Amino acid sequence: MTTQHRLWPLPGWATDPAARAVIAALSIPGFDPRFVGGCVRNALLGLDAADVDIATPLRPEAVMVALRNAGLGVIPTGLQHGTVTARSGGRSFEVTTLRVDVETDGRHAIVEFTADWQADAARRDFTMNALSADPEGVVHDYFGGVADALAGRVRFVGDPAQRIAEDALRILRFFRFHAHYGQGEPDPPALAACTAAAAGLDRLSGERVQAELLKLLAAPDPVPVWREMAAADIAWRVIGEDGDIARLQGLLRVAPDSDPLLRLAALLRGDAAAVAARLKLSNDERDRLVGLRESVLDNAPDEAGVRLLLYRHGRAGGRDRAG
Repeated sequence: MTTQHRLWPLPGWATDPAARAVIAALSIPGFDPRFVGGCVRNALLGLDAADVDIATPLRPEAVMVALRNAGLGVIPTGLQHGTVTARSGGRSFEVTTLRVDVETDGRHAIVEFTADWQADAARRDFTMNALSADPEGVVHDYFGGVADALAGRVRFVGDPAQRIAEDALRILRFFRFHAHYGQGEPDPPALAACTAAAAGLDRLSGERVQAELLKLLAAPDPVPVWREMAAADIAWRVIGEDGDIARLQGLLRVAPDSDPLLRLAALLRGDAAAVAARLKLSNDERDRLVGLRESVLDNAPDEAGVRLLLYRHGRAGGRDRAG
C-alpha cells in the first residue's frame, strides 16, 4: 500500500532548470520519471541534497535517445544496471531504469528492468531511501519511509537479514545512516541482523569499507554509533580493533569540525599503516593517518594539543561528505 506526502514548496533542486530539462526530456506519456532516494529524503528533513537522482520506467537505450533528442549530454555509466548519466546545465544527473534484483552474491547483483515503481523501491536498503517524488512534489511511499525519516528511524525495507544477504556493505550503511539521520537507539531488528551477519564484512573490498567508514565518521557525533558497533563486534572487523572511544569523544569536544581522517586517527590504538593498507587509503591519506597517529593524539586530547595537531596536519575536511 502506498501513501503520499507532498513536498511544498518544491525544494530548489526540483525547480532547478538543469534538473527540469532532464525531467522534461524523460516525460514520455506512460513513462513519467520521478526524483528518487537521498534528495527526496533530505527534502523531507529540510536538508540540502548533494546529488539529484532520477528514476524512469524507460529502458537505458530509450533514456539515451530521449536525452540526446533534447540536446542533453549522455554518459553510459552503467548500462548493465540501467544507469545513464545525463549532463544538463553543466551538472550531472544519474538516471536509472526501474529494476529488480534477480541474483545477488553479497557484493554484486544481476538485475532485470521493470515498470513497477513499488518493485524498484522494494530492492532499496532503507525505507527512508525508498521514496520517490514526481515533478510536482508528490512523494510516493510504499514502506513507511516518510514516517521513519521524520522520526529518525533507520529501518530496512522488508527483512533486514535478506537485505544484508544481498550486500554485506549494508551493515556499515545502517550504522552510517543512523549516525547521520537516526534518533535514539538503533532499530532492534536491524541491529540484530547486522550483528548476526557481521562476518560478511570480511569479504568486502577495502575501498568500499573505507568509503562507508569515512562517511560514518563525518557525522556530527559518530560516538554513539561507534559504541554500538564495538558492542556488536563489528568495529574490529573494520579497523582491526574496537578503538579508543574516549579519545574520539575528547577530540570531538574540542574540535567538533574535525575531518573523518583525523577522527579515525583518534580512534586508533594500533598500527595506523596497517589500517591504511586494510582500507586501501591513498599514499597521501596513509601518510597523514600515520603522522596523526604518531602525533599528540597519543596524549589526552586537550584543547591546546588539538590546536597544535590541526596546525601541524591541517583539517583536510572539505572533501568528505555524508552523501
